[in-house]
Amino acid sequence: MAMTDPLGDMLTRIRNGQQARKDSILSPASKLRARVLDVLQREGFIRGYSEEELAGKAGLRIELKYFEGQPAIKHVARVSKPGRRVYSGSQDLPRIRNGLGITIVSTPRGVLSDAEARENNVGGEVLAEVF
Repeated sequence: MAMTDPLGDMLTRIRNGQQARKDSILSPASKLRARVLDVLQREGFIRGYSEEELAGKAGLRIELKYFEGQPAIKHVARVSKPGRRVYSGSQDLPRIRNGLGITIVSTPRGVLSDAEARENNVGGEVLAEVF
């Protein structure tokens, strides 16, 4: 059966991996997933990621990050879902925990964090929120 929300699947794998205190997790690869992981790495929520082969197909190994035994990501949620897309202008992007968290936005200039989107004055589809 085809997966209807691949990005939501990756975010759930990250959430489950951190609850289980895993060092790294595997996820199928796609360009969108890799761009979202770039944002998470830039913002310091994951240690990094690398491309691997997963059962003959491209995959991503995501290295999770912990601080003093606690996961760096306390909350990760998909905002725009296949059944309900959520779009926002550059000035209307939601602030998560007064700027302590980030919103990941798909813009015409690529996948950016909310701060980068405001700086570039671009809006787009709100993919996820992380803190």
